[in-house]
Amino acid sequence: MKDHRYVDELTLEELEEVLQVRRREERLKRMQGKSAADVGKPVDPLRDQPAPPVQPLVVAHPAAHHASSVPRYSAVVEPGKLKRERRPIKWRWIADRLLLLVEVLALLGFVLIVARMVTTVQGINEESRAIQAPPTSTPAPFIGVVVLPGGHTPPDAQRNSEPAPIPAHLQGLVAQITPLPVPTPGPEHPQRIVIPGIHVDAPVVRGDDWESLKMGAGHHIGSANPGERGNCVISAHNDIYGEIFRDLPKMSIGDEIFLHTQTQVYRYVVEQTRIIEPTEVSVMAPTSSPVLTLISCYPYGIDSHRIVVIAALKP
Repeated sequence: MKDHRYVDELTLEELEEVLQVRRREERLKRMQGKSAADVGKPVDPLRDQPAPPVQPLVVAHPAAHHASSVPRYSAVVEPGKLKRERRPIKWRWIADRLLLLVEVLALLGFVLIVARMVTTVQGINEESRAIQAPPTSTPAPFIGVVVLPGGHTPPDAQRNSEPAPIPAHLQGLVAQITPLPVPTPGPEHPQRIVIPGIHVDAPVVRGDDWESLKMGAGHHIGSANPGERGNCVISAHNDIYGEIFRDLPKMSIGDEIFLHTQTQVYRYVVEQTRIIEPTEVSVMAPTSSPVLTLISCYPYGIDSHRIVVIAALKP
Protein backbone atom coordinates (compact mmCIF):
# COMPACT_ATOMS: atom_id res chain seq x y z
CA MET A 1 0.00 0.00 0.00
CA LYS A 2 1.45 3.35 -1.05
CA ASP A 3 1.85 6.17 1.45
CA HIS A 4 0.38 9.37 -0.06
CA ARG A 5 1.36 11.73 2.69
CA TYR A 6 3.13 15.03 2.05
CA VAL A 7 6.82 15.57 2.71
CA ASP A 8 6.18 18.02 5.55
CA GLU A 9 4.08 15.37 7.31
CA LEU A 10 6.93 12.80 7.53
CA THR A 11 9.14 12.38 10.53
CA LEU A 12 12.94 12.44 10.42
CA GLU A 13 13.17 8.66 10.61
CA GLU A 14 10.70 8.29 7.74
CA LEU A 15 12.66 10.73 5.56
CA GLU A 16 15.87 8.77 6.20
CA GLU A 17 14.08 5.58 5.19
CA VAL A 18 12.86 7.23 1.96
CA LEU A 19 16.41 8.40 1.23
CA GLN A 20 17.77 4.88 1.69
CA VAL A 21 15.13 3.50 -0.66
CA ARG A 22 16.02 6.04 -3.33
CA ARG A 23 19.73 5.28 -2.99
CA ARG A 24 19.07 1.56 -3.41
CA GLU A 25 17.01 2.29 -6.54
CA GLU A 26 19.79 4.42 -8.03
CA ARG A 27 22.45 1.80 -7.23
CA LEU A 28 20.29 -0.91 -8.77
CA LYS A 29 19.91 1.14 -11.96
CA ARG A 30 23.67 1.69 -12.18
CA MET A 31 24.33 -2.04 -11.72
CA GLN A 32 21.80 -2.94 -14.41
CA GLY A 33 23.48 -0.43 -16.78
CA LYS A 34 26.88 -2.01 -16.29
CA SER A 35 25.64 -5.58 -16.78
CA ALA A 36 26.00 -5.36 -20.57
CA ALA A 37 29.60 -4.06 -20.32
CA ASP A 38 30.61 -6.60 -17.71
CA VAL A 39 29.69 -9.70 -19.72
CA GLY A 40 32.55 -12.20 -19.52
CA LYS A 41 34.20 -10.51 -16.55
CA PRO A 42 34.55 -12.32 -13.25
CA VAL A 43 31.77 -11.51 -10.83
CA ASP A 44 32.56 -10.20 -7.39
CA PRO A 45 29.84 -11.65 -5.15
CA LEU A 46 30.38 -8.99 -2.47
CA ARG A 47 30.37 -5.99 -4.81
CA ASP A 48 27.84 -7.02 -7.43
CA GLN A 49 25.24 -8.65 -5.19
CA PRO A 50 21.81 -7.21 -6.21
CA ALA A 51 19.84 -5.33 -3.57
CA PRO A 52 16.74 -6.98 -2.18
CA PRO A 53 13.42 -5.76 -3.59
CA VAL A 54 11.87 -2.93 -1.60
CA GLN A 55 8.51 -1.27 -1.42
CA PRO A 56 8.76 2.27 -2.88
CA LEU A 57 7.28 5.06 -0.78
CA VAL A 58 5.33 7.55 -2.91
CA VAL A 59 5.29 11.11 -1.53
CA ALA A 60 2.82 13.60 -3.05
CA HIS A 61 4.04 16.98 -4.24
CA PRO A 62 3.53 19.76 -1.62
CA ALA A 63 1.80 22.03 -4.17
CA ALA A 64 -1.22 19.73 -4.21
CA HIS A 65 -1.78 20.27 -0.50
CA HIS A 66 -4.69 22.56 0.43
CA ALA A 67 -4.02 24.73 3.50
CA SER A 68 -7.59 24.58 4.78
CA SER A 69 -7.85 20.76 4.81
CA VAL A 70 -6.95 19.25 8.18
CA PRO A 71 -6.87 15.41 8.18
CA ARG A 72 -8.49 13.75 11.16
CA TYR A 73 -5.94 10.90 11.21
CA SER A 74 -2.16 10.96 10.85
CA ALA A 75 -0.13 8.05 9.44
CA VAL A 76 3.12 6.77 10.94
CA VAL A 77 5.27 4.69 8.57
CA GLU A 78 7.02 1.70 10.07
CA PRO A 79 8.96 -1.00 8.25
CA GLY A 80 6.45 -3.39 6.74
CA LYS A 81 3.20 -1.75 8.02
CA LEU A 82 1.16 1.47 8.12
CA LYS A 83 -0.30 2.62 11.44
CA ARG A 84 -2.89 5.34 12.00
CA GLU A 85 -3.26 7.48 15.08
CA ARG A 86 -6.40 9.47 15.96
CA ARG A 87 -5.85 13.11 16.81
CA PRO A 88 -7.29 14.37 20.12
CA ILE A 89 -10.62 16.27 20.10
CA LYS A 90 -10.14 20.03 20.42
CA TRP A 91 -12.45 20.71 23.36
CA ARG A 92 -11.24 24.29 23.75
CA TRP A 93 -12.10 25.09 20.16
CA ILE A 94 -15.59 23.65 20.65
CA ALA A 95 -16.08 25.68 23.87
CA ASP A 96 -15.05 28.90 22.10
CA ARG A 97 -17.57 28.31 19.33
CA LEU A 98 -20.35 27.61 21.84
CA LEU A 99 -19.57 30.83 23.74
CA LEU A 100 -19.62 32.79 20.48
CA LEU A 101 -23.02 31.32 19.65
CA VAL A 102 -24.38 32.30 23.07
CA GLU A 103 -23.09 35.87 22.67
CA VAL A 104 -24.68 36.20 19.23
CA LEU A 105 -28.03 34.94 20.54
CA ALA A 106 -27.88 37.35 23.50
CA LEU A 107 -27.16 40.27 21.16
CA LEU A 108 -30.05 39.32 18.90
CA GLY A 109 -32.37 39.11 21.92
CA PHE A 110 -31.33 42.57 23.12
CA VAL A 111 -31.87 44.07 19.67
CA LEU A 112 -35.30 42.43 19.50
CA ILE A 113 -36.33 43.88 22.87
CA VAL A 114 -35.17 47.38 21.92
CA ALA A 115 -36.96 47.14 18.58
CA ARG A 116 -40.21 46.11 20.26
CA MET A 117 -39.94 48.99 22.74
CA VAL A 118 -39.38 51.50 19.95
CA THR A 119 -42.27 50.02 17.96
CA THR A 120 -44.59 50.29 20.96
CA VAL A 121 -43.72 53.95 21.58
CA GLN A 122 -44.11 54.76 17.90
CA GLY A 123 -47.51 53.05 17.87
CA ILE A 124 -48.70 55.14 20.82
CA ASN A 125 -47.45 58.30 19.15
CA GLU A 126 -49.16 57.45 15.86
CA GLU A 127 -52.46 56.82 17.64
CA SER A 128 -52.13 60.16 19.41
CA ARG A 129 -51.40 62.00 16.17
CA ALA A 130 -54.47 60.41 14.60
CA ILE A 131 -56.61 61.62 17.50
CA GLN A 132 -55.01 65.06 17.40
CA ALA A 133 -55.64 65.57 13.69
CA PRO A 134 -59.23 66.87 14.03
CA PRO A 135 -59.33 69.59 16.71
CA THR A 136 -61.68 68.74 19.52
CA SER A 137 -63.24 70.85 22.23
CA THR A 138 -64.96 68.30 24.47
CA PRO A 139 -62.32 67.06 26.92
CA ALA A 140 -63.01 65.45 30.26
CA PRO A 141 -63.56 67.79 33.25
CA PHE A 142 -60.43 69.12 34.92
CA ILE A 143 -59.87 68.31 38.62
CA GLY A 144 -58.05 71.05 40.49
CA VAL A 145 -54.40 72.18 40.42
CA VAL A 146 -52.09 70.57 42.97
CA VAL A 147 -49.18 69.69 40.68
CA LEU A 148 -48.29 71.14 37.30
CA PRO A 149 -50.05 69.56 34.30
CA GLY A 150 -48.33 67.46 31.68
CA GLY A 151 -47.26 64.67 34.04
CA HIS A 152 -46.21 61.33 32.64
CA THR A 153 -47.96 59.17 35.27
CA PRO A 154 -51.65 58.31 34.69
CA PRO A 155 -54.25 58.94 37.43
CA ASP A 156 -54.65 55.21 38.19
CA ALA A 157 -50.91 54.71 38.77
CA GLN A 158 -51.42 53.71 42.43
CA ARG A 159 -53.43 50.69 41.36
CA ASN A 160 -50.54 49.67 39.10
CA SER A 161 -47.92 50.01 41.88
CA GLU A 162 -46.35 53.04 40.16
CA PRO A 163 -45.33 56.37 41.73
CA ALA A 164 -48.40 58.44 42.63
CA PRO A 165 -48.96 61.49 40.39
CA ILE A 166 -49.87 63.57 43.46
CA PRO A 167 -47.62 63.75 46.56
CA ALA A 168 -48.99 62.08 49.66
CA HIS A 169 -49.19 65.30 51.69
CA LEU A 170 -51.36 66.89 48.95
CA GLN A 171 -53.76 64.03 48.27
CA GLY A 172 -56.15 65.23 50.99
CA LEU A 173 -56.32 68.63 49.35
CA VAL A 174 -57.34 67.09 46.03
CA ALA A 175 -60.46 65.57 47.59
CA GLN A 176 -61.62 69.02 48.73
CA ILE A 177 -61.28 70.67 45.30
CA THR A 178 -64.49 71.10 43.35
CA PRO A 179 -64.09 70.23 39.66
CA LEU A 180 -64.30 73.23 37.37
CA PRO A 181 -66.90 73.01 34.62
CA VAL A 182 -65.56 72.93 31.09
CA PRO A 183 -66.66 76.15 29.37
CA THR A 184 -68.22 76.08 25.95
CA PRO A 185 -65.49 76.72 23.40
CA GLY A 186 -65.69 80.10 21.77
CA PRO A 187 -63.91 81.92 18.95
CA GLU A 188 -61.43 83.45 21.43
CA HIS A 189 -60.17 80.11 22.75
CA PRO A 190 -56.85 78.73 21.37
CA GLN A 191 -57.26 76.05 18.73
CA ARG A 192 -53.73 75.58 17.38
CA ILE A 193 -50.14 76.22 18.51
CA VAL A 194 -47.24 76.69 16.10
CA ILE A 195 -43.57 76.92 17.20
CA PRO A 196 -41.35 77.16 14.07
CA GLY A 197 -38.07 76.90 16.01
CA ILE A 198 -38.79 73.33 17.21
CA HIS A 199 -41.18 72.28 14.39
CA VAL A 200 -44.36 72.14 16.49
CA ASP A 201 -47.77 72.43 14.85
CA ALA A 202 -50.43 70.83 17.04
CA PRO A 203 -54.08 71.28 18.02
CA VAL A 204 -55.01 72.85 21.36
CA VAL A 205 -57.85 71.30 23.37
CA ARG A 206 -59.75 72.60 26.39
CA GLY A 207 -58.30 71.15 29.61
CA ASP A 208 -54.94 69.69 30.55
CA ASP A 209 -55.83 66.50 32.41
CA TRP A 210 -54.56 63.06 31.42
CA GLU A 211 -57.26 62.31 28.85
CA SER A 212 -57.16 65.77 27.29
CA LEU A 213 -53.42 65.66 26.66
CA LYS A 214 -53.86 62.48 24.64
CA MET A 215 -55.53 64.59 21.94
CA GLY A 216 -53.09 67.51 21.77
CA ALA A 217 -51.71 70.41 23.78
CA GLY A 218 -54.04 71.41 26.63
CA HIS A 219 -55.23 74.92 27.49
CA HIS A 220 -55.57 75.18 31.28
CA ILE A 221 -59.18 75.90 32.25
CA GLY A 222 -59.42 79.24 34.03
CA SER A 223 -56.29 80.72 32.45
CA ALA A 224 -56.41 83.63 30.01
CA ASN A 225 -57.23 83.28 26.34
CA PRO A 226 -54.69 84.31 23.68
CA GLY A 227 -54.27 88.06 23.43
CA GLU A 228 -56.03 88.73 26.74
CA ARG A 229 -54.40 90.30 29.78
CA GLY A 230 -53.36 87.46 32.06
CA ASN A 231 -51.50 84.13 31.98
CA CYS A 232 -52.41 81.75 29.14
CA VAL A 233 -51.17 78.29 30.25
CA ILE A 234 -50.68 75.49 27.70
CA SER A 235 -49.08 72.10 28.46
CA ALA A 236 -48.29 68.91 26.53
CA HIS A 237 -46.39 65.63 26.89
CA ASN A 238 -42.74 65.31 25.86
CA ASP A 239 -42.23 61.54 25.44
CA ILE A 240 -45.68 60.06 24.85
CA TYR A 241 -48.90 60.78 22.96
CA GLY A 242 -47.27 62.55 20.06
CA GLU A 243 -44.29 64.02 21.97
CA ILE A 244 -45.55 67.51 21.12
CA PHE A 245 -43.23 69.35 23.55
CA ARG A 246 -40.26 66.99 23.24
CA ASP A 247 -37.93 69.75 22.01
CA LEU A 248 -39.19 72.43 24.39
CA PRO A 249 -35.76 72.51 26.18
CA LYS A 250 -34.18 73.60 22.87
CA MET A 251 -36.08 76.89 22.82
CA SER A 252 -34.09 80.08 23.33
CA ILE A 253 -34.92 83.63 24.32
CA GLY A 254 -36.32 85.45 21.29
CA ASP A 255 -38.00 82.40 19.68
CA GLU A 256 -41.50 82.97 18.34
CA ILE A 257 -44.70 81.14 19.31
CA PHE A 258 -47.98 81.55 17.40
CA LEU A 259 -51.38 80.84 18.95
CA HIS A 260 -54.30 80.49 16.55
CA THR A 261 -57.90 81.16 17.51
CA GLN A 262 -60.93 80.98 15.29
CA THR A 263 -60.56 84.61 14.25
CA GLN A 264 -56.92 85.67 14.80
CA VAL A 265 -53.27 84.60 15.20
CA TYR A 266 -51.35 85.89 18.23
CA ARG A 267 -47.55 86.18 18.28
CA TYR A 268 -45.55 85.59 21.47
CA VAL A 269 -41.77 85.90 21.99
CA VAL A 270 -39.86 83.78 24.54
CA GLU A 271 -38.44 85.76 27.46
CA GLN A 272 -37.59 83.08 30.02
CA THR A 273 -37.10 79.31 30.48
CA ARG A 274 -37.05 77.50 33.84
CA ILE A 275 -36.64 74.00 35.30
CA ILE A 276 -38.82 73.59 38.41
CA GLU A 277 -40.40 71.00 40.70
CA PRO A 278 -43.83 69.57 39.71
CA THR A 279 -45.39 71.17 42.82
CA GLU A 280 -44.28 74.72 41.96
CA VAL A 281 -47.68 75.80 40.61
CA SER A 282 -46.94 79.50 41.06
CA VAL A 283 -45.97 79.69 37.36
CA MET A 284 -49.68 79.29 36.59
CA ALA A 285 -50.72 82.32 38.65
CA PRO A 286 -52.53 85.19 36.89
CA THR A 287 -50.44 88.05 35.53
CA SER A 288 -51.15 91.72 34.83
CA SER A 289 -49.89 91.56 31.26
CA PRO A 290 -50.57 89.15 28.35
CA VAL A 291 -48.27 86.17 28.98
CA LEU A 292 -48.06 82.67 27.50
CA THR A 293 -46.70 79.84 29.71
CA LEU A 294 -45.75 76.47 28.15
CA ILE A 295 -45.27 73.48 30.49
CA SER A 296 -43.95 69.96 29.93
CA CYS A 297 -42.06 67.20 31.78
CA TYR A 298 -38.26 67.22 32.06
CA PRO A 299 -35.85 65.57 31.36
CA TYR A 300 -36.89 63.35 28.47
CA GLY A 301 -37.83 59.84 29.59
CA ILE A 302 -37.28 60.60 33.30
CA ASP A 303 -39.88 63.32 33.93
CA SER A 304 -38.86 64.14 37.49
CA HIS A 305 -39.21 67.92 36.94
CA ARG A 306 -41.05 70.39 34.73
CA ILE A 307 -39.69 72.75 32.08
CA VAL A 308 -41.49 76.09 31.81
CA VAL A 309 -41.20 78.52 28.87
CA ILE A 310 -42.59 82.00 29.44
CA ALA A 311 -43.34 84.28 26.48
CA ALA A 312 -44.79 87.78 26.16
CA LEU A 313 -47.38 88.96 23.62
CA LYS A 314 -45.91 90.99 20.77
CA PRO A 315 -47.66 92.84 17.96
